Amino acid sequence: MEQEERRSQGKTDKVLLVIVFLLVITGLVILYSTSAYNGKTKFGDSFYYLKKQLFATSLGLAGMYAVAKTDYHMWEKLAVPAYIGAVLLCVAVMLVGDEYNGSKRWLSLGPFSFQPSEYAKIALIIFLSWIVTKNVKKIGKLGTLLKIMLWVLPVVGLVGASNLSTAVIILGIAVILIFAASPKYAQFVWMAVLGCGFMGIFLALESYRLERIAIWQNPEKYEKGYQTLQGLYAIGSGGLFGKGLGSSIQKLGFVPEAQNDMIFSIICEELGLVGASFIVILFLLLIWRFFVISTHAKDLFGALIAAGAMAHMMIQVILNIAVVTNTIPNTGITLPFISYGGTSVVFLLVEMGLVFSVASW
Repeated sequence: MEQEERRSQGKTDKVLLVIVFLLVITGLVILYSTSAYNGKTKFGDSFYYLKKQLFATSLGLAGMYAVAKTDYHMWEKLAVPAYIGAVLLCVAVMLVGDEYNGSKRWLSLGPFSFQPSEYAKIALIIFLSWIVTKNVKKIGKLGTLLKIMLWVLPVVGLVGASNLSTAVIILGIAVILIFAASPKYAQFVWMAVLGCGFMGIFLALESYRLERIAIWQNPEKYEKGYQTLQGLYAIGSGGLFGKGLGSSIQKLGFVPEAQNDMIFSIICEELGLVGASFIVILFLLLIWRFFVISTHAKDLFGALIAAGAMAHMMIQVILNIAVVTNTIPNTGITLPFISYGGTSVVFLLVEMGLVFSVASW
């Protein structure tokens, strides 16, 4: 019995590996197609964004491999330091962070810059998995749930000050992790009420957040609704099979920074409904695999790590596609593995490494 258990340790989940590599490769191809024009126009190099993303992807794959080969139980000991690190980095962003396009979300380390909010997602998944495991016998009590949520709010508040969409993702991850471990569901009604109240106050604190709701309702009436309208034109013009990879018109300056948040609209234009469906199916398969790994994990800590990664992926993909299709107000959120962003792809791949570790130990 022990020999069989040892043999299972270190085995890679091949299905998950194939899905992750398909997403990474597809993302790089789509990113080049979408960003070549901007790269050539701004930097004189059509491969500018692709080269930077390739470098970040290489770092992320190395991190994924290292984390996948590490027993995930080791992270239990580092859960509290990881949480404290996330809080300190978020405070540092507020004090000395770099501002781009009106948002202060980056910290610079010499020639490199990164978004601490991406690290905060992983840190919170590990920390919450640890704290829920420690309090699992009392998790059915409302008081316990509130105490756990109190640990989440400082990070949500600090991240949300400059990045509301990421704050929503972190809050969503916390709720889903607690929901997965709790035997009682009625108390989540109270949590939902508190969450809505918190979000209402948060939106009212800054006028531009309320303005986004007005733009969402009538994008044609506002100058800032231009990006949304151009994205919708791109989606509508793609039809069933699209114009062909590399043949988008909207990426030629009509959709601002097309390689970032609005990349899904270019996917729809170039690859049509068929290509967009292929991307969505890949994400659905990834989320399904996380669910399978979570349900077959050796212990609760591992199950919650996989559930946290599942929650993260599910929320972020839904929010991005909802924004691009103007189903919800624009929140400035990227599409995992597809949108341009070095910090994002590095920490996403490290997060995949955590799930691989859960699957193999």
